[in-house]
Amino acid sequence: MNRMNNEENTMQVLQPAGWARPRGYANGVAASGRTVYVSGMIGWDAQGEFHTDDFAGQVRQALLNIVAVLAEAGALPEHIVRMTWYVLDKKEYVAAYPQIGLAYKEIIGKHYPSMTAVQVAGLIEDRARVEIEVTAVLLD
Repeated sequence: MNRMNNEENTMQVLQPAGWARPRGYANGVAASGRTVYVSGMIGWDAQGEFHTDDFAGQVRQALLNIVAVLAEAGALPEHIVRMTWYVLDKKEYVAAYPQIGLAYKEIIGKHYPSMTAVQVAGLIEDRARVEIEVTAVLLD
């Protein structure tokens, strides 16, 4: 068990005893407070324009979009408790791990919520390579 924030307001990372520590995500998170749901963000800018078809570049933009939406609720990346990544090609996703890691650390930081990645047959926007949805909790 790991607690984020040292005051009474806590976000608890759930790590069962004896389990190997996950890399880049948490097995689970428990938190209470105001919940913020961010719909799936893709790699286009605020005007709905793509600037790249590169997978890692689209991840970077999607993460920037997530942070912008969170800010509207007064939330920060460290308030994220869950991320779901929808990718068109798991091999493309895995091959981009190093670039994704750099963008993630730059934009989200060293905060690793529970995460799921799923390969899907398609996304609604034809140029989108990835879509990421987020749940965040602003602690009481």
